[in-house]
Amino acid sequence: MSLSIVPFESSYATRFKDLNVAWLEKYFYVEPMDTILLENCEANIIGKGGYIFFAQYNEEIVGCFAFLKVGDRTYELGKMAVDPNFQGLKIGQALLVFAIEHAKQNKWDKLILYSSTKLENALYIYRKYGFKEVEIEKNLPYARSDIKMELLLI
Repeated sequence: MSLSIVPFESSYATRFKDLNVAWLEKYFYVEPMDTILLENCEANIIGKGGYIFFAQYNEEIVGCFAFLKVGDRTYELGKMAVDPNFQGLKIGQALLVFAIEHAKQNKWDKLILYSSTKLENALYIYRKYGFKEVEIEKNLPYARSDIKMELLLI
């Protein structure tokens, strides 16, 4: 398996949107905040201090995730998706491992994420890599989010 994790390039913006929309439509639906972030990911994620990375498998972009800046050294891990044709190859786990290592290398304090208790496999993997459930805020931008997790890095 030839898998590498590569940083955002403008030419990948459409793929970022397509991967996320496919995932959202499979499990939930596209919400207004999704549209804002996906329609112009360069301005609304990277332009606001965030990052986007991609899983490249045999030269094809097959997965992605984003870090959305929350504070000086706190980022939200979100917009993680893997092409259904490439699921089962542990690409999502490779992205998660990369994300955690990237956060540690940059000396971030913590990663947070919002998910849904409907996604049992994802929650299992997050827990496997050290994420712990914490209290979730009210009035979140996503109706699907009913669980918040964090990984302390310090």
